[in-house]
Amino acid sequence: MKPGAADALLFDLGGVVIDIDFDRVFARWAASAGCDPALLRARFSQDELYRRHEVGEIGVAAYFASLRKSLGIDLSDAQFLDGWNAIYIGEMPGIVALLARAAQRLPLYAFTNTNPAHAAYWSVRFPEAVKSFKKVFISSSIGLRKPDAQAFEFVVREIGAPASRIVFFDDSPHNIEGARACGLQTVLVNSPSDVAAALAALGI
Repeated sequence: MKPGAADALLFDLGGVVIDIDFDRVFARWAASAGCDPALLRARFSQDELYRRHEVGEIGVAAYFASLRKSLGIDLSDAQFLDGWNAIYIGEMPGIVALLARAAQRLPLYAFTNTNPAHAAYWSVRFPEAVKSFKKVFISSSIGLRKPDAQAFEFVVREIGAPASRIVFFDDSPHNIEGARACGLQTVLVNSPSDVAAALAALGI
């Protein structure tokens, strides 16, 4: 990666732009259900219904109905939603300023695997975190999710730049591998300092 090596920057949201913690979800659900969070953590999986929810094939009510069975807790949709949105902590430290600076030089986009309930929450709760993006690609809206090749190919076409000229930032090694296989430049993000270092290498 070197100055002038990119025509566009593509960012994951959760874990890169917005800090998340799934343990907060289990804690909130467990408090409502009167059980041990560790029990829910052990029972939860990103199963086929989770995937279908993230690509918009089933709605939130159907997904919560599946959780009642898989987790063995009888919460209302409102209680499930309260815990579901507890995953979000806040903006990653310093990321808003980094994005604003980068947006002065290159077009910024985001690509997130998420469902309508989460998208409705973060878009209102963290407007500053997403305001620098020209467009946010949401898996449940486009019907495609990372790390599938079709998802990256769709996003690359929409951005309109060669894959090799797009730098993709994500905290998931699987998503990084998928993007790299589709020809994108990639940055595995463990903290905002990784974003800052990559931008500096690009001359931003």
